Amino acid sequence: MENVTGDSRNKIIVRTSIIGIAANLLLAGFKAVVGLLSGSIAIVLDAVNNTSDAASSLITIIGTKLAGKDPDRKHPYGHGRVEYLSAMIISAIVLYAGITSLIESIKKIITPVTPDYTKVSIVIVSVAIVVKIVLGTFVKKTGEKVNSDSLVNSGKDALLDSIISASTLIAAVIFLIWNLSLEAWLGAIISIVIIKSGIDMLRETISQLLGERAEGELIRKIKACVNSFPEVSGAYDLVLHNYGPDNYNGSIHIEISDKLTATQIDELTRAITYKVYEETGIAMTAIGIYSVAASDSKSGQMLVKIKERVLKIDNVIQIHGFYVNETDKTIRFDAVVSFDAKDRRAVVEQICKEVKELYPEYTPTVFPDIDFSDT
Repeated sequence: MENVTGDSRNKIIVRTSIIGIAANLLLAGFKAVVGLLSGSIAIVLDAVNNTSDAASSLITIIGTKLAGKDPDRKHPYGHGRVEYLSAMIISAIVLYAGITSLIESIKKIITPVTPDYTKVSIVIVSVAIVVKIVLGTFVKKTGEKVNSDSLVNSGKDALLDSIISASTLIAAVIFLIWNLSLEAWLGAIISIVIIKSGIDMLRETISQLLGERAEGELIRKIKACVNSFPEVSGAYDLVLHNYGPDNYNGSIHIEISDKLTATQIDELTRAITYKVYEETGIAMTAIGIYSVAASDSKSGQMLVKIKERVLKIDNVIQIHGFYVNETDKTIRFDAVVSFDAKDRRAVVEQICKEVKELYPEYTPTVFPDIDFSDT
């Protein structure tokens, strides 16, 4: 995916949407005339569908403009999530179009109407198929390039429209050759395909609004950047909060020597924040600290034994932030517990039990971590 951001990204989305509006309105006008003259419900529905596609492109433009607004007091993280809402609206339009076309198709199955196809209508439908394939491919690829779900959904919808037009064309050819009208049945089948596509689009957008794990490549890039500092012995608990496509704020924990002073830690965390932003464009709003007794060989030996024992427990993915306090005889660390665990508390209790068996004179304190990113 190319890194297209800011005003450049918004201009590409708006320009692509305008092209989509013009193409769909032109197709809708031609199809409406042909459908009404030939009495073809399939072609009329296709025209209506093109009109809804133009509306989808308009919604994409509005959503992009609203999402590009500067942060304000009420929305300090910006308005980027508006793009997810516009993608959801487009998904709902696709779903609605599928349901209404299914209803009309069922009506025509119950009460058949004999269509009157002409060579002109067949030519227009054929041209529409080519236009929709080209338009859908262009819009979808552009959406993937600029990471716009609204454009991707509009592109998918256009490609589905080409299938609808193709089915209409097939129905017309069958009618002209064998005088057999199948367009209502084909319309019903295609309507079901559209409904499924609308549901899939809606499900995907809702999932993004709920909050999904960031891409593995981005996660690895951030961790590699943080681990590039010699003072850092480990980077964990990376959490990325999404406020729109390519708009993240993040937090992370790092392991560093307990010998570093507060001034050194402050300088280190500032340097990490700056470098991560320079390389990824992500603002790290918080960097937590795990202290490591680097010079304590006993602590290191204890970590090796505990890790060997604990990682054998089902659903324990990783342990980190390990520290031994000899003064009060405590051992503390975080354990990443898999989402597959049915009882996270039971897993933690098992970990504590294993540690206690290894070192009965110490009191273990284990913090269960969620696998926010690939560990």
